[in-house]
Amino acid sequence: MPEEDVVKEALRISETGQSQNIVLRLLGGVAIAIRCPGAKNPAIARQYPDIDLAGFKKQGRAIRNLFSTLGYSANDMFNAIRGGSRLMFFDLHNKRRVDIFLDCFEMCHKIDLRDRLTIDPLTLPLADMLATKLQVFQTNSKDIKDIVAILLDHDVGHSDEPEMINGAYLAKLCADDWGVYKTFTIVIGKTLALVDTFDLSPSEKQNVKARLKRISDMIEAEPKSMSWKMRARVGEKKAWYKLPDETAD
Repeated sequence: MPEEDVVKEALRISETGQSQNIVLRLLGGVAIAIRCPGAKNPAIARQYPDIDLAGFKKQGRAIRNLFSTLGYSANDMFNAIRGGSRLMFFDLHNKRRVDIFLDCFEMCHKIDLRDRLTIDPLTLPLADMLATKLQVFQTNSKDIKDIVAILLDHDVGHSDEPEMINGAYLAKLCADDWGVYKTFTIVIGKTLALVDTFDLSPSEKQNVKARLKRISDMIEAEPKSMSWKMRARVGEKKAWYKLPDETAD
């Protein structure tokens, strides 16, 4: 039976998956709640209605079997249509949904996670957790709060050390894809403009803004690919993002 507490349930899923050698890494709000103490700050605290995970496409069948044993109901129609890239299950008792992205995170933009899924044993690396928020073109308050929560507790560097945001990785994502670059920079700008509206201490606001500025500087400094330069010539004349029906929590 799924746990009522969403964080406890997310940990139960992760631990059960690990016991069966199934790679499942948390992302979204619940992952941020687990990794970022600042997420409990009343100024940016929020509810986490659902659970988001990422796994390997090659383990899709094992993932389906796992959730059956964990007490979930499969969204059969969704899984039949989208099962090669994403799976969805329902916790009917707690009225909660679980989304599982396979190999790639794909919402407004597509981010390949295959080389990122085994870096951390519980969640996606911090940089990827941040990337899933920066790629949301129609950013809302919960996305901004999550971005602030990640940056409150973690500095920006050049590696995937456990408590470090890999700014070099984010810069490379942007240098390879003009659309990702465009959306990331828009959302960074929005977040910078809104940081002062949160009831945080002056030092907390300064840390968040300094870390956002460092990410922005790293993105701008990274040499851009030829495909980036070609797409940049088209610019905003052509849509560079998708508007998904649903966004990760």
